[in-house]
Amino acid sequence: MSDYRYLVRKWVKPEDLNQHGALFGGRLLQWVDEEAAIVAVTQLGTIDVVTRHMSEIGFSARADRGDLLELEYRIVAFGRTSITLSCRVENAVTGHEVLTLDRIVFVAVDAAGVPVAHGRTEATSGTERLRTSG
Repeated sequence: MSDYRYLVRKWVKPEDLNQHGALFGGRLLQWVDEEAAIVAVTQLGTIDVVTRHMSEIGFSARADRGDLLELEYRIVAFGRTSITLSCRVENAVTGHEVLTLDRIVFVAVDAAGVPVAHGRTEATSGTERLRTSG
């Protein structure tokens, strides 16, 4: 949809490991969801967003202690009440893909949790929407 790109890096630390010495898949998904929520919040201009859907999760390689991962997000589409993102995670040192999600959907909601129109159709590069949202 746009050239918008959001990149964050995470170190794999001992507390992130499973019994096999690899990164817990759940920990990686926690990072993916949290950072995706940050993208949704900054793009929609409201902190009132919820994760609605994550597409099939495809782990392609393991990550080990000390690995530096890059989580790259792109905007797929703006809906009336939603924003759809994609995420690719790769090992920053080896370049190997670790995980991909084609669609992560967030919905803007009101205080009762009911979807509300957000009025956004284009990406912005910063946090100006949060500062001007009221």
